[in-house]
Amino acid sequence: MMVRLVPKYSESFVSTMDSRQVMKKLDGITRWVNFLDRTEATQRESAVFNGSLKEDCFRISKKIDKADSFLPLIKGEVAPLAKGCLISLEYSFFPSTAFLLGFWGVISFALTVVFLSVIQDWKLALLSLLAGMANYGFAFWHFRRKVRESQALFHEAMGLKAGKNASW
Repeated sequence: MMVRLVPKYSESFVSTMDSRQVMKKLDGITRWVNFLDRTEATQRESAVFNGSLKEDCFRISKKIDKADSFLPLIKGEVAPLAKGCLISLEYSFFPSTAFLLGFWGVISFALTVVFLSVIQDWKLALLSLLAGMANYGFAFWHFRRKVRESQALFHEAMGLKAGKNASW
C-alpha cells in the first residue's frame, strides 16, 4: 500500500448517453472562467460548474461564491462505448492548494528537526510535528467532504442515480 501525500479520489461509471450528449450536457451547465482575465466572464445562470471542456475531456469545479481552499478540481474523460459511454473522474486539489499543503508539511518537519537537534526541546518538536499532522488531517477531512458535495452535484447534474456517497 502506498501512502499518498496529497489526497485524490477517482471513480468511473457507464452512462447510457453517448459521449457527445454528455459533453453537450456538461457544456450547458459549465461556465468558462479565466481567473487571470480582469473582465468578468458572462454569467450563465444554469451553470453549476466552472471550468473548461475539450472534445473528450474536461476540467471543472463546483461554482462557488467565495473562496474555498479545499474545493476539488474534477478532471474527467469521456470514452465512447457500443451503447453509451464511460465517464472517468479524478477529484484532486488544485495545484496551488497541493503546493501549500506540501510547503507547510516541509516547514513543520523542518521545525521538528531543528527543535530536536539544535534547540533540543522535545516539547516544541512534538508540538511542531502535531501541528503538521493536524494540518494534513484537517486538509484530508475537508477534501473528503468537498469531494462528496461535488460528486453529488455532478451525479445530479448528469441525471445519475448511483454514487451519492464516495467510497474511499
